[in-house]
Amino acid sequence: MEGVLWYVLTGTRGGENRIRILRELADRPRNANRLAEELGLDYKTVRHHLGVLVENGVVEQSGNRYGSVYIPSQLARTHWQTIEQIIEQTTE
Repeated sequence: MEGVLWYVLTGTRGGENRIRILRELADRPRNANRLAEELGLDYKTVRHHLGVLVENGVVEQSGNRYGSVYIPSQLARTHWQTIEQIIEQTTE
């Protein structure tokens, strides 16, 4: 999982936005619309990044409709120290 986290959060374009999304979801579950509003990002951009995070097992989706809520996956929570390390290294 650590390799996946490094790849998804730093090895591809959009890693910075995925980090921002993940940090928001760590505080509390949110839907894509709320994330877009809070992060000042386009809704479609947020949906794209959420899709990447879900596809790679970093985030889980509750529901499959417009108001679906997203939360960090159990794997992400288990490896949260790695996520914090990535955030620390990318924001220096």
